[in-house]
Amino acid sequence: MVVPVGGLGRIGMNWTLYGHGGRWILVDAGIAFPEDRSGKVDALLPDPEALRRAVGRIDALVVTHAHEDHIGAIQYVFPRVLSCPIWATPFAGAAISRRLEEAGTLGEADLRTFPVGGAFRIGPFAIRSIRLTHSVPEAVALAIGTPAGTVLHTGDFKLDPTPLIGEPTDLKTIHALGNAGLLAMVCDSTNAERDLPVTSEAEVRDSLRRIFQSRAGIVVVCCFGTNVVRAMSAADAALRSGRQIAFAGRSLRAHADAADRLGLVDTQDILAEPSHLRGLDRRETALVCTGTQGEENAVLARLAGGTDWRLPQLGLGDTLVMSSSVIPGKAGEIARVLEPLRARGVEILTQDNTPEGLTIHVSGHAGRAELATMHRHARPRFVIPVHGTEAHLQAHAALARDCGAEEALVGTGGEAMAVSASGIKRLGRIEVPVLGVRRDEGVLIARASTPPHTGLVERDQHRPLA
Repeated sequence: MVVPVGGLGRIGMNWTLYGHGGRWILVDAGIAFPEDRSGKVDALLPDPEALRRAVGRIDALVVTHAHEDHIGAIQYVFPRVLSCPIWATPFAGAAISRRLEEAGTLGEADLRTFPVGGAFRIGPFAIRSIRLTHSVPEAVALAIGTPAGTVLHTGDFKLDPTPLIGEPTDLKTIHALGNAGLLAMVCDSTNAERDLPVTSEAEVRDSLRRIFQSRAGIVVVCCFGTNVVRAMSAADAALRSGRQIAFAGRSLRAHADAADRLGLVDTQDILAEPSHLRGLDRRETALVCTGTQGEENAVLARLAGGTDWRLPQLGLGDTLVMSSSVIPGKAGEIARVLEPLRARGVEILTQDNTPEGLTIHVSGHAGRAELATMHRHARPRFVIPVHGTEAHLQAHAALARDCGAEEALVGTGGEAMAVSASGIKRLGRIEVPVLGVRRDEGVLIARASTPPHTGLVERDQHRPLA
């Protein structure tokens, strides 16, 4: 049984339950961001108590990668609300450890790691991780095997032919799954509507090098804190252009340090503190910072305010590269942060106003052509599109059928789908309210008005299933 709890009809809040023989595992436990930030809710997540009442014991949480929309809820939920082992790759495990330590629950958690490509068993589930390329190190897909068949949970991916960290997506193993007869695939749909060329992080690195070489002032690259790949692209480009570079932002520096400890990157040539850039010629200065979504306490906002002595003062002749996509609903907050910098004459490069021939950001998600390649290798009988809006999911379902899937079902959050050799069918829906989080207090504060049911509800009959 597959129950996508979140990640349907929205970007973010990815939680997917897998059940067999009365046993359950959860894949990912992420947050989403509210589009309306006028209230005091900073993030959204499914009500874990509703899940526990609906399915009983969950044997494990298995994590595909270290992005907020896949691990951001763990510190609020594990281990005190849901108590089970947490399985993750070493990089994701380091990110989770830091969050649990901040929450004061690391000593209570059962955190286990597996290598990229490693296999392990949880009850009736035989799980094999498969190497992917994405915008964070050590992203993996999960081949989840049971006596009923094997389901491939892709997580987030793209098919970067020349990733700067790790190796390309392991299509050989995915093709072998297809040869063996893949029952179903639960797959990322973020760019299912978009006919995108296959892009590589190497394109961004080369464009950043050209920017660093051609600008006479300070160059700042702003990216997500988890995007160690992008930060190292900027570092490589800056150093090769004769600039000194530092990283600013607690999340970015923590993730870069973790990647360095694991041998994924080498940060020895990156300055230990942004303040060490002081006194350098502006032409010799570069900075990577966080705050891409206009967060009021992030480094970009402090750069805009110009009051943090540890950070360079930006003005005429300096350049800011916004090397990220915009999360829906964040455009207004980003504009407010950028306005003071524009007023001081800082050149601001975004995806929408980058000079021709420069690539300052590439998506970490597969476009239609890459999705089709994944389908041609995996050849699943059935497909459940996840991670997208309704339009994304419908576009992905149509593509899946075109690629040969017998059926592609677009569900809603909490909808249970039985998948077996005899077919795929909808069973019912678990009502899971969405809770809000105030991050400064670390508490769940908002409950949906609809009370959670105590179990799976049959479609159109509104009574618990046996």
